[in-house]
Amino acid sequence: MYGSCNGRSGMVRAGAVAAVGAVLLLAGCSSSSGSSGSSPGSGGAGKNAGAIGQRPGGSDPYWVNPDGNAARQVAAYTKDGDGENAGLIEKIARQPVGEWIGPDDPEAEAKGFTEAAEKAGREALLVLYNIPHRDCGQFSKGGAADGNAYRAWLEGVAKGIGDRRATVILEPDALLHMVDGCTPQEFHEERYDLLKGAVERLKQQPDTRVYMDAGNAGWRTPDVLFRPLRRAGIAAADGFAVNVSNFQTTAASTDFGKQLSAKIGDKPFVIDTSRNGNGPYSGGAPEENWCNPPGRALGETPTTDTGDELVDAYLWVKRPGESDGDCKGGPKAGDWWPEYALGLARATK
Repeated sequence: MYGSCNGRSGMVRAGAVAAVGAVLLLAGCSSSSGSSGSSPGSGGAGKNAGAIGQRPGGSDPYWVNPDGNAARQVAAYTKDGDGENAGLIEKIARQPVGEWIGPDDPEAEAKGFTEAAEKAGREALLVLYNIPHRDCGQFSKGGAADGNAYRAWLEGVAKGIGDRRATVILEPDALLHMVDGCTPQEFHEERYDLLKGAVERLKQQPDTRVYMDAGNAGWRTPDVLFRPLRRAGIAAADGFAVNVSNFQTTAASTDFGKQLSAKIGDKPFVIDTSRNGNGPYSGGAPEENWCNPPGRALGETPTTDTGDELVDAYLWVKRPGESDGDCKGGPKAGDWWPEYALGLARATK
């Protein structure tokens, strides 16, 4: 299957949220801790370990979490005197990545992330992945117990964001799994209602942008998506997201996004470039090529300076180095996998 969050991100796991302005330990469909950061200079191998900071503003406005899995791995390698591997993992640790809000205390998590970002003069990048009947019982199965539970969870997220700046990627795979039939028909009407309601609720926050997940260039044509997107409330969203946790090239993703945009009122979009540096994998069974494919590389670093008026940003929505699931020797979905992280970094030009 092209892209389910088992192959796009990973399992949601609750994390602990530190006090306002402190380092956050968080989870999401992508892992059990927040992700990592950057400092303006690259430094040598492991040079900046323990001092992961924010990238220059302007075209890179997103917050870098200094205590994510990659940053911790840099610190561990440095402590062990392994400067070479520390330097490789810094390629990940220096970049802002998506923070996946867990199921247990969404208000505290969203508040913690956005307050930390605000304190640093940056914007939080949040990913919401808690739709009922999530991932059709696959690696990332779970989600809210029912529609009312989801609405209550979403209300917590919105309150936690408050009036601070945030970009939200809304429910990877939720729409696609209705289109491809993975999610049973009996749940479709409620899911459309929940997605539309989520856009409307989040847009009540004064400085929140919302991008609805809309698949990837290796899945199906835009022709099968534009009507479901309309029904799910894309008109009220800021745009849509493509290639979340997938490996399609930026060029292919841009073309796919533009074709889809033309069918839904020229909506802009964002592209997940976290692991698309070498494009998609074609060495295995097509239905499994999304899951921990070997030989992949990091893609373009996060920026809003894309050179294309329809592409609002390149983002690292998926946190590089976190497993897609227990396939190809990987740990369970969302767990940090240092060997895979090193492979991504080594393959990156």
